[in-house]
Amino acid sequence: MAQKITDRFRLRKFWPAAVAVVGVLVGGGAILLTQTPGLAAALKSMPTFPVQRGPLTISVVESGTIKSQDQIILKSELEGQTTLIYLIPEGTRVDEGQLLAELDSSKLRDDRVEQEIKVDNAQAEFIRARENLAVVKNQADADVSKAQLAYDFAQEDVTKYVEGEYPQKLREAESKITIAREETERASEKLQWSERLFGEKYISQTELEADRLTQKRADLDWQLAVAAKALLEAYTHKRELAQLTSDVEQTRMALERAKLKANADTIQAEAELKAKEAEFEQQKNKLTKVEEQIRKTKLVAARGGLVVYATSTRTGGGRGGMTQPLEEGQTVRERQELIYLPSTEAMMAELMIHESSLEKVQIGQPVEVTVDALPGKMFTGRVKSIAPLPDAQTMFMNPDRKIYTTRVNLDGSNPGLRTGMSCRAEIMIQKLPDAIYVPVQAVVRVAGQPTVFVRTNDAFQPRVVQTGWDNSSMIHIASGLSVGEIVNLTPPLDAGTARFAAAAPASRPADSQTQAPASAASSRPAEERGPRPPGGEMSEEERAARRERFQNMTPEERAAERRKRMESMTPEQREEATRRMRERSQGRDNEGSGGAP
Repeated sequence: MAQKITDRFRLRKFWPAAVAVVGVLVGGGAILLTQTPGLAAALKSMPTFPVQRGPLTISVVESGTIKSQDQIILKSELEGQTTLIYLIPEGTRVDEGQLLAELDSSKLRDDRVEQEIKVDNAQAEFIRARENLAVVKNQADADVSKAQLAYDFAQEDVTKYVEGEYPQKLREAESKITIAREETERASEKLQWSERLFGEKYISQTELEADRLTQKRADLDWQLAVAAKALLEAYTHKRELAQLTSDVEQTRMALERAKLKANADTIQAEAELKAKEAEFEQQKNKLTKVEEQIRKTKLVAARGGLVVYATSTRTGGGRGGMTQPLEEGQTVRERQELIYLPSTEAMMAELMIHESSLEKVQIGQPVEVTVDALPGKMFTGRVKSIAPLPDAQTMFMNPDRKIYTTRVNLDGSNPGLRTGMSCRAEIMIQKLPDAIYVPVQAVVRVAGQPTVFVRTNDAFQPRVVQTGWDNSSMIHIASGLSVGEIVNLTPPLDAGTARFAAAAPASRPADSQTQAPASAASSRPAEERGPRPPGGEMSEEERAARRERFQNMTPEERAAERRKRMESMTPEQREEATRRMRERSQGRDNEGSGGAP
């Protein structure tokens, strides 16, 4: 098996070079046949086709799957992956609300218990934060009120001192000075009398000394009263006023600090409360989500209908979906389609249209559908929708293959149809009651013009024609051919190159200027069909030099050159080259086994 795969890989690896060589040989042989009458006998071995005239149906035929236009799709809505523990048998007719499938919920039930504990803890934290906010606000109000009171008292103390205490102290000092001065005057007068009486011997020396001492004491008291007033005015007043003013400023700043601290504490407590509340809500939402997930483990019928497994509609469909039949114990993923409940009132056919046929298909075109399970019956419908983008799954499996999902709505009610049935749909593009046509492989492009090779006498001559639509088998010839003319079914591979056009100029019919709708297979402009094959304008000397250079290349360089040549070909040229390579390979195998030469 490994050896066969290796041989097949090697054969595929050397196809580009072989195709190029075959193209050169076939192209040269075709020119030789058109220019050498002696080789007319070789024309008989070439496959040909007589130009025919008659009704021609242009259509696109694709296989597809029957589906309901209106169906309920039941999916797994559980996150991640889970196990299917119950599944109703396929084909069962169910009523609304009936259990169809159940997913494993054991882990979810454990998660619910843990989440309930988290919800209780979060609720307790939330209540604590809410009560703490009330305490913080109360304490903040008390601190601000206390600081405000201290500030008001400090302001009142300044007013009381300036307007009350200081004037009172000043008056007391002045009154003391006045009393002391009067005492001093009285003591001085009494001392004078005492001295006069002592001189007349009326009082004793002791009494005189007592009066003299009294006079000195009164004089000292007067001096002390004067000094006390001066001290009050010069120092005590200033100090007391500065202290009281400072107390006002300090209490004012303390009030501001109390307000800022109260605001900060309140904001912090409110933020903590919001955080705890958000956490509490989050935990509750998680619990709600877990409970919702547990409810979603049971899939029930939203309406009555026939149970169809989603895998049944994809089995063998080749669209890259899960083809393993749905069964209990199977692991399913999130959003995976499990069960369909289709309605049989309106059915449709889902087709996959290749991009090469996409330009032919239009919304509203009639379609004829046959179903493998119902032989002999034909259903009609019309194209309802065409996907704007190619199928992503198919592109992932094969980036070079682009197909578009197309839906065809079937006419009327079709009770015999079932979802998942295989069908064959023929999209009617155009019906020509009287048309001239030839096989599509007979038409190639020479110098950008659709050309066929028509047998004239003993040679095939290229002739420009005007083409219309094709149905992948036959192509409509609008002008350039007559009924009964013989065309070559194997035109040379290099017929589209400038070298071939120069070597074998095509005859152009008189009505070649008549325009007809371009064919998807052969009527597109040359710039849309990709670059010409390399070496299309080389002389024989240049081609010989190129072959010699190719022979001197390393295997890696040869492989790169082959890939380059294949990439430069259009898709039609690559497909045709591959087909002819296979035909010639089979011909050689037949010769080696004793087949007809």
